[in-house]
Amino acid sequence: MTTHRNSRTGSQNFPEEIPSSQLGSTTSNSETCAPDSGPSRRGFLRMTMGGTLASLVTAAGMDFAAPRSTLAQSKLTPDAALQELMEGNRRFAANRPAAHEQDLAILKQNTTEKQEPFAAVLSCADSRVPVELVFDQSLGHIFVTRVAGNVVTPEIIASLEYGALVLGTKVILVIGHGNCGAVKATIQGKEVPGQISALFQHIQPAVDLAEPNLEAATKANAKIQAALLRQASTVISGLLKEGKLKVLAAYYDVASGAVALLE
Repeated sequence: MTTHRNSRTGSQNFPEEIPSSQLGSTTSNSETCAPDSGPSRRGFLRMTMGGTLASLVTAAGMDFAAPRSTLAQSKLTPDAALQELMEGNRRFAANRPAAHEQDLAILKQNTTEKQEPFAAVLSCADSRVPVELVFDQSLGHIFVTRVAGNVVTPEIIASLEYGALVLGTKVILVIGHGNCGAVKATIQGKEVPGQISALFQHIQPAVDLAEPNLEAATKANAKIQAALLRQASTVISGLLKEGKLKVLAAYYDVASGAVALLE
C-alpha cells in the first residue's frame, strides 16, 4: 500500500524523537500504552513536519457536579479543568447529564461576543464521539478540533495554540475511541480511494507498535499525538513548562460511554 506525503511546509518543526519517558510501555491497558523509539516513528515524525468540563446531584451513591452555568473558564487550574471534564464524563456514562438544565439563552448571551472555553479536545471526526455530550458540557465550554484518527497536523496545532494562548484553555485532551475506522483502515493497509490514505502515515507508528490489536493501536496513537503536541509547538510546550496547561491522551469506550485517561 502506497501512502502519500504532504509536501507543504508547516510553520512548526516536529521533533526527531519522542522520549520514551513521555510514552510509557505498550500494553492494551488503559493506563499504559505507548511506543518505543524505532525507525518507523522517526519516519513518521519526518513525514509530519510538513503535513503536520455548581450544584451537586447525588445518584446511586455518587456525586455528580453540574457543569458551569455561565462563562466556562474563570480561574481554573489545569488540574481543575481536567476534573471538570472527567466529572462531566462520569455524568454522561451514568446517564445523568446535567448540561441540558442550563439556560441556553444566558449561555448564548455570554458567548455572543467572545468564547472562554476551559478545555480543548482533539478528537476523531467519528460521529459516535460527540465531544460536548461525552463530557456533559454546553455552549462555549470546550474548544473542539476534529480530524479522522485524531492526528496532529499543522492546522490542528495552530487551532490548539489559539485555544490555549488566546482563549485560555487549561487542558488539551487527545482522545481516541473504540472501533476507530481510521486506525482499522491503517491496520488493514488496503488500497483506498481518494486521499484517505493520507491519514495512514500519521497512524502507522501506533500500528507498528501494537501490531493488529485495534484497541491497543488506537490508544498508542492517542499517546503519540499527545506527545507530538507537547513537543512540536513552542506555544504549547511553553505553557506546559509554566504549569498553565496540561496535554493528555485518553480513550473513549463507545459502548460504555466512559473516558479513561491513558497517562
